[in-house]
Amino acid sequence: THKGGMKLVLWLGGIGPSILLLGLLLYALPAMRPREVANSDLRIGVEGEQFWWRVRYAPPGGSVVETANELRLPVGRTVELSLRSPDVIHSFWVPGLAGKMDMIPGRTNRLVVRATKAGTYRGVCAEFCGLGHALMAFDVIAMEPAAFERWLAEQRKPAVVTASPGARLFASYGCSGCHSVRGVGPVAKIGPDLTHFGSRPTLAAGVLPMTHANIAGFVRDPGKTKPGVRMPAFPQMSAAEADQIASYLQGLK
Repeated sequence: THKGGMKLVLWLGGIGPSILLLGLLLYALPAMRPREVANSDLRIGVEGEQFWWRVRYAPPGGSVVETANELRLPVGRTVELSLRSPDVIHSFWVPGLAGKMDMIPGRTNRLVVRATKAGTYRGVCAEFCGLGHALMAFDVIAMEPAAFERWLAEQRKPAVVTASPGARLFASYGCSGCHSVRGVGPVAKIGPDLTHFGSRPTLAAGVLPMTHANIAGFVRDPGKTKPGVRMPAFPQMSAAEADQIASYLQGLK
């Protein structure tokens, strides 16, 4: 009958799906709670920014260490990543190691990862975030625990810097206003920390190999490599000056 048909449509098209969705929501709510990890495990903060990655290590009982554009993990340990963004929505994704998780301004999302073997995993931003989105990558380097602890101990140390033309040019061009080099000059938080810049395998968030020529070119005109980057170009900087700054930065290990 007509009334029977209307009841069937109502159940199949409205009431039934609503009950099903409510059941799925109730089932999923417990999984949406923040996941806790043991106090002895490592916590690492990762911030996606246009168009690079800020990484902070907070080991139990140790001082916080900040690096950029690479993430190092000890093999066999459970690690909690706190994912944030100060500007727009980004998405943290390491296909060979962990699932994708969004990084939303004003919110902290947590992702628990565990590397089971040493090696390098490629990570990317998986959410369109502006002109430089496709050039916002990073490496996850899984290390044996002893090697990781040695690396972290080295990262805690301030930079070893000697007076040089490159160091003077770095200051005179205002680079220290955005970039910190621990142990030298003021603390700046706008751009990546460069304390041990020369020990990183890549430049410009995984875009270029860490070579002298690439550093010099990026310092003079970063937008040529990465459109939309907030770091300004220095058209008044000579090639010789860029070479001297590149030598200074390569020495920060």
